[in-house]
Amino acid sequence: MNSVKQRVTVLGSTGSVGVSTLDVIARHPDRFEVFALSAATRVDELFAQCVRFSPQFAVMASAPHAALLADKLASNGLPTRVLSGEGAIEEIASHEQADSVMAAIVGAAGLGPCLAAARAGKRLMLANKEALVVGGELFMRTVHEGGAALLPIDSEHSAIFQCLPEDRSTWAQRVDHVLLTASGGPFRQRDPATLAEITPEQACAHPNFSMGRKISVDSATMMNKALEVIEARWLFDLTPEQVKVVIHPQQIIHSMVQFQDSSVIAQLGTPDMRVPIACGLAWPERIASGAGKLDFALLAALTFEAADEVRFPGLHLAWHALRAAPGTTAVLNAANEVAVEAFLERRLRFDRIHAVNLETLERVLPSKPSSLADLLDLDASARAAARAAALRFAA
Repeated sequence: MNSVKQRVTVLGSTGSVGVSTLDVIARHPDRFEVFALSAATRVDELFAQCVRFSPQFAVMASAPHAALLADKLASNGLPTRVLSGEGAIEEIASHEQADSVMAAIVGAAGLGPCLAAARAGKRLMLANKEALVVGGELFMRTVHEGGAALLPIDSEHSAIFQCLPEDRSTWAQRVDHVLLTASGGPFRQRDPATLAEITPEQACAHPNFSMGRKISVDSATMMNKALEVIEARWLFDLTPEQVKVVIHPQQIIHSMVQFQDSSVIAQLGTPDMRVPIACGLAWPERIASGAGKLDFALLAALTFEAADEVRFPGLHLAWHALRAAPGTTAVLNAANEVAVEAFLERRLRFDRIHAVNLETLERVLPSKPSSLADLLDLDASARAAARAAALRFAA
């Protein structure tokens, strides 16, 4: 093992993935050190992380939040340099002194920093699925041109990555399709006729994981799985038809690969994000993650179900968007972010999130985006259309 510590930038360090990343890093002080951290608005949480990990840089999304953080750090005699804004986040993502970047900023806001890290050839641990959902071809081209090492952190994509041969050039000849597993969320067995009654609190109560509110709602609608289908298509260079989804409520099998000879390789583990995070940090080595170990003698039955299109119509928008004009997946992502925000603010019923997404896809017809500016323009147009749709479908 190389004795030089890996210097890690954690984007979105106060979110669930960021916190789990720092937990794994703290378990291996001989291997990793924190170079930079970023957060949106959680000043107190980022301050506490700075106290513990002493990063060189800390970035807040806005100048007022950055000023509050800087005051707290200065009052305690801490030397961490505080920056603010999107440009600063891209700066720490591409900084020459950073070896690895954990990209855990939720939503399309993470695309710019991910592209910056890719251009700089970083070891890029991707927990921001929107970078591929929105960026797709542009993002993967930037990864290849920059010579970045792209390691998926979503548990499902990490599982597929671990099941595939290390020689990427053999994937096309060997792989028939991949199977993403899904818990089904808290409403897997609920009567679809009652979905209008669901509250934000109910939607955020995931059966297996503790996650942020937006991701929890996406899990409840299965839109998170739709985004993962799109992500898998780009990560593993697959056709839409080669990405399939199966409901697996126990979430012990995180995903599977079926090969041309009909054999299936699966990755199993406890439902703990520290497992794929540890894999990304140390790959191709393996290190302790802090997650509990599976005891097969105590495991209950593992069950599987088809993904119900009536209960989870949002999931099936993934294949529609992938087959449509380039840029359609970016429209879907923007519409969903707007719809979920409206639901969490109690301005939109749960069952109308899909209606907003569907109407936005019908109204916004993209031309092929060829740059980050094109993608951001398309994202803005889709959000405007989605906001108008959300008003029409308002609770």
